[in-house]
Amino acid sequence: MAYINPSPGVSGAQVTLKIHRISKVADATGLPIPALQDVTLNAANDVFTWTQLDSASKKQIATTATNSLSMNIVLDEVTFFGTGSGTTAAAKGIFGLSGEKTLVEFDLQLGDNDDGSATKVINGKGYITGLAPTVSADSPVWVTPITITVTGDYTVTDAT
Repeated sequence: MAYINPSPGVSGAQVTLKIHRISKVADATGLPIPALQDVTLNAANDVFTWTQLDSASKKQIATTATNSLSMNIVLDEVTFFGTGSGTTAAAKGIFGLSGEKTLVEFDLQLGDNDDGSATKVINGKGYITGLAPTVSADSPVWVTPITITVTGDYTVTDAT
């Protein structure tokens, strides 16, 4: 396994994210998300804790997980606002999918081989939230955080 190297000119290992409106079957082309600055895959199990009179220590058991995928991207007008024609993820754009509260299916491909290819893909379904585009004199391009709040479990598939 290679490590992601952010050095300029490195074309090998890279992370790619593609979003599909509702499902890959309904929206086969999907919307590739360019200009990822960082990606965080969160799989946090909740824990129920209780005390018992016959024990000096607390008891705990894992309960359902709260899963999310968060990232920061440099905004691209077409990716953010969409093409405007049709019902696909590419037509709606990130802003439209978030505003319409559309369930999306995503594929997070970890470019973990030396040639940039992936052997495994993390898949899931969720809703796009947390958009907050900003621009400043120190950062003269629009940047926004994005969170996909995952409904259900992650699945891992082999890359195709």
